[in-house]
Amino acid sequence: MLKGFFHVPKAVNEPVKGYAPNSPEKAAVQAAYAKMWNSKIDVPLYIGSEEIRTGNTKNMTAPHDHKHIVGTYHLAEKAHVEKAISNALESRTAWANMAWEQRAAIFLKAAELIAGPYRARINAATMIAQSKNIHQAEIDASCELIDFLRFNVEFMTQIYSDQPNSNSDMWNRLEYRPLEGFVYAITPFNFTAIAGNLPASAAMMGNVVIWKPSDSQVFSAQIIIEVFKEAGVPDGVINVVFGDALMITDTILASRDFAGIHFTGSTQVFKDIWSKIGTNIHHYKTYPRIVGETGGKDFIIAHPSANAKQVATGIVRGAFEFQGQKCSAASRSYVPRSLWPAIKEQLITDTKSMKMGSPEDFSNFITAVIHEGSFDKLVSFIDQAKKATDAEIIVGGNYDKSVGYFIEPTIIVTTNPHYTTMETELFGPVMTIFVYEDAKWEETLELVDTTSEYALTGAVFSQDRYAIEQATTKLQNAAGNFYINDKPTGAVVGMQPFGGARASGTNDKAGSALNLLRWASPRTIKETFVTPEDYRYPFLGE
Repeated sequence: MLKGFFHVPKAVNEPVKGYAPNSPEKAAVQAAYAKMWNSKIDVPLYIGSEEIRTGNTKNMTAPHDHKHIVGTYHLAEKAHVEKAISNALESRTAWANMAWEQRAAIFLKAAELIAGPYRARINAATMIAQSKNIHQAEIDASCELIDFLRFNVEFMTQIYSDQPNSNSDMWNRLEYRPLEGFVYAITPFNFTAIAGNLPASAAMMGNVVIWKPSDSQVFSAQIIIEVFKEAGVPDGVINVVFGDALMITDTILASRDFAGIHFTGSTQVFKDIWSKIGTNIHHYKTYPRIVGETGGKDFIIAHPSANAKQVATGIVRGAFEFQGQKCSAASRSYVPRSLWPAIKEQLITDTKSMKMGSPEDFSNFITAVIHEGSFDKLVSFIDQAKKATDAEIIVGGNYDKSVGYFIEPTIIVTTNPHYTTMETELFGPVMTIFVYEDAKWEETLELVDTTSEYALTGAVFSQDRYAIEQATTKLQNAAGNFYINDKPTGAVVGMQPFGGARASGTNDKAGSALNLLRWASPRTIKETFVTPEDYRYPFLGE
């Protein structure tokens, strides 16, 4: 939709604050953390203009101190979900018809609110809710979410300004309409930025949204809701529900007005949703847009020419930042025999040096995994490795959930390239390494490409440009985000559009115009200035 064209502020990436000792930003986050830790907030459903408290609640606790309750949130029943759908549809016409620059202004304001008055709070909430250390919270909840909001406005203006050719007797134009219906946004626990971006990107393009955040992220999602409200997102544009995921999803997918899903989560859940959409396809008013980013079994492969210290640093950062709970986290590595002694030594030294504990202590690099289910799953694989004849734990392997869900960063070395932790997505601080013979470089590239069903991120380390080219070509389908001489995590909005294929998702590239295009339904308009009055063409003769 284009109602006049205006230049918007050029998007720039938000600088990452350092939180050095005695810095004002560190003091602000510490104060926010202390206040929120004892706040005992009560989070309602947000449907239209109402804040609905059902009385059926669940507690919110911190993964690093799971006995400490920081608040409660209210669970929806089917009637609430149906009410959210109704409110969204009632709000659709006014929101869809709002001039695009007015929508842009709302989300640019949201970005500035996060950059300024909400920064300490949204970081502290992410530290509490998701057990992120301050650096991980800063690059996620602040910088990446700010970047999503700013760059999406720029991408939106680029899309709207992309118009077809015309000539003197006709004017051709494209109108970028929102989808006819509503969009369902399902967001994960691990990134506050994703939780904010999935509903916001669809809404920015004129769509109304029903948003279901992860149960493990409600505490920080509440801050996003407050930001959107203060920024001026109208009631009913983004409705927020919590509760039984299956019930909520089934109710939404049963609606004739369901027009699209923006999803980040598990591969199996996404496949189940896709299957249900297919089953209901004859019921819908329009073909729903299906956009999803799911799992990963992300790799690092080192060539014999690689720098051993760089490889080791890429492995520990890629595998253990935020306890490996990133869909992009490195979890399998392929290291040449000639470099293994040097890499192994540094891996053990670096991993042993990592402090683990509450994110309130800024000296801790590692904190807790998200919940008991994740903890128990990871422990089962660690214990299995301790007993295996074709695997060995060279560092880490300890765990304790008495206070928080703490698992030491763990490195497994296997002689079997198809050992279970080389193939299974674990989503935790566990890295598995296979040492290959230097002469089997090409064979190992084939192994990397064919081992996993996923294709999200991957990295090659090499000082040999021929080897880099070879890996880049051979692994072209193995990762939607491919890194050369760097860890396979840390994609930046506007720099490395993010998404993968195979079982990792639809590869619609969050952080680019490609994603926003999925939330628009273009209409071509041709206007003829001098309309013909005779059907006859010259080829017919007299």
